[in-house]
Parts: sequence; structure tokens; C-alpha cells
Amino acid sequence: MNITVQEDADQILICMAERRLDAAIAGQFKDKVRPHVAANGPDVLLDLAAVEFLDSSGLGAVIALKKALPAGRKMMLRGLTPNVERVFRLTRMDQVFDILPAAEGGGA
Repeated sequence: MNITVQEDADQILICMAERRLDAAIAGQFKDKVRPHVAANGPDVLLDLAAVEFLDSSGLGAVIALKKALPAGRKMMLRGLTPNVERVFRLTRMDQVFDILPAAEGGGA
């Protein structure tokens, strides 16, 4: 699984570089990212610009990571593709997460 994590004083940037976040990798994704979000530290920016497909397991993994955040920390999502954005909108999770447009230049 291709995930990069960049931590600095202002934020933790997590870039998911897979085309699919589905049942096949959702658990592995959650296990790899959780240590970075569960500890105290800056807010988290999850870049999903490469993800073209998100199923309920992938959505559940993203929600579980948000729930793992200590009090006072935020998780923002960036660069949702139309199909992924549709999942967030249909499940009303677009009202739970702060969703930002893709990064300038088309990537992280």
C-alpha cells in the first residue's frame, strides 16, 4: 500500500496514493495511519486526490481515524475525486469533515 506521511509542527499530511480505498486495504490503511493521528500533535490533512473509488469499508476507516483523534485536534480531507466526494455527500459525511479542494499543481 502506498501512503506517505509528512509530519511537521503545523500539520500531519497523509497522502493516500492508491486508486482504491476499499475492503481489501481499509484495515491496513487504518492500522498504518492510526499511530500518526492518535497521538497528541498538530491537525491532520488527509489527501485523497489519487483515490478514485471508496467503498463503505474505506469510508469506515476514514471515520475511525477521525474518531481516534485526541480532543482538540481536527482532520481535514483534501482533493476528493467526484466519485469519492459523492460517497461523502450521500452519506452526509461531508457535513462531518472539513473538505478542501485539491492542492495546487494537482498533487501534494
